[in-house]
Amino acid sequence: MRVAFGGILHETSTFAPTPTTVQKFIDGFGVYRGSEILDRFRGSNICTGGFIADLEQAQATLLPLLWAFAYPSGVIPAADYQQLQNEFLDRLRAEMARPGGVDGVLLDLHGAMVVEGIPDAEGDFVASVRQVVGPQIPIMVTYDLHGNHSWPRFAAATATVGFDTYPHVDMGERGVEASQLLRRTLRGEIQPVTAFRSLPMFWSAPRQVTSHTPMNEVIARLHEIERRPGILTASVSTGFPWADVPHMGCSVWVTADRDQALAEATVRELADWLWERRATWQAPPVRVTDALDQGESAGRFPIILADHADNTGGGAPGDSVELLQTFLDRRLQDAVVLYIVDPEVVAEAHRAGVGATLQTRVGGKSDPVQGPPVSMRAVVRGLSQGEFVYDGPMYAGLTGNMGPSAWLQQDGVSVVVVTKTEQPLGPAFAKTLGIDCRRMKYIAVKSAVHFRNAFEPFAGNIYSVDARGTHTHHFPSLAYRHRPRPMYPVDGEGPERLG
Repeated sequence: MRVAFGGILHETSTFAPTPTTVQKFIDGFGVYRGSEILDRFRGSNICTGGFIADLEQAQATLLPLLWAFAYPSGVIPAADYQQLQNEFLDRLRAEMARPGGVDGVLLDLHGAMVVEGIPDAEGDFVASVRQVVGPQIPIMVTYDLHGNHSWPRFAAATATVGFDTYPHVDMGERGVEASQLLRRTLRGEIQPVTAFRSLPMFWSAPRQVTSHTPMNEVIARLHEIERRPGILTASVSTGFPWADVPHMGCSVWVTADRDQALAEATVRELADWLWERRATWQAPPVRVTDALDQGESAGRFPIILADHADNTGGGAPGDSVELLQTFLDRRLQDAVVLYIVDPEVVAEAHRAGVGATLQTRVGGKSDPVQGPPVSMRAVVRGLSQGEFVYDGPMYAGLTGNMGPSAWLQQDGVSVVVVTKTEQPLGPAFAKTLGIDCRRMKYIAVKSAVHFRNAFEPFAGNIYSVDARGTHTHHFPSLAYRHRPRPMYPVDGEGPERLG
């Protein structure tokens, strides 16, 4: 059994101004080719790590092609996408031409990638792979929970598996699941058929935490469906509202064994169940000051504020300053902001050195809504070139790099200033600078939910706050141009039942 695998992964914010070039992929999580993929991801908790684990256990012949991941940011220029796509397809063609060819393909994709002129980039990519391998070779695809999906990408694939968790701690498991479906298909045990439904609905990030109510009810429903006779897999995507594309929104899909009618009936049931409960998946915004007041009244520390409107994990710039300014105005003690993206201030801190005092202006430089910059007279407490090892469930077994970085402190307020736009998935990087987050009373994170995988075990209270930022969750304020249909709750209640 000869299985080719790889992928091009990007969560694209069409509201982010900076294009995502090939260099952004190289500087991000990286671009890996051939055996480099095995060396980098063997034993890791991502989908490709799951592919490798299952294929090696099955003693299959592994054919790693190309794997590329850029941190969430703006639209990918067409030429840059084509460069990566062409290399992937050329490597696939080369494997097809070798003795034995290719028996199956596994694709590790995101689901919310947007390319200049190609709003449905994953649909284009999967279709291009299908064109190379022909109609008979099975293609299995894994997707993030936050994809904006369309039927063409499912039509081009044999089966598709979506994440079950947010934070995404099940990526490796989903990779194994996709690989097992591929192997069962190749042995002739199953013949996957898929049905898909899209829902015209926004889904609030605080209602997507899969270990909490109500999202755990959604996952329980999926697992109950997957236990039914004839059902192979079922998934929900909560969508990615910062990608302004015609197919934006939530979606569900169900894959059955040979029985298209069963798949269609089951996906309709699941979609109707979600739609009937549409108000359940919404959460009102919380102001920063209200969250602090509530947390202090409760008296459980640390109080963690999730700055989801400036979530760098979704393509936001990472330099909004409302939380930092509020911490300083309140003269908080044992407070830290993770992280503010500001290469200029990082360079100043590195020139000055540890122990120096800087008079500087932090953040608020990418967009007027993110600022204005905060004036600080801060001590440089620590410096780093950015290397660290992930120590939480997400990305377990992998290293990361925030680029040149600095720990600044003014009175009781600390801020970690970084070069790269990666959200704080845990306290691991802060620890390399000398910050013990467990000893802090107030922690602000530029993240929506992923931080919970490592911070939640020691949190006192967690609040998702509606601070000023380009990735606001106040969706009526976003200037959509390509969203063709009304979306609940922005445009009203919608029909009682889906058509």
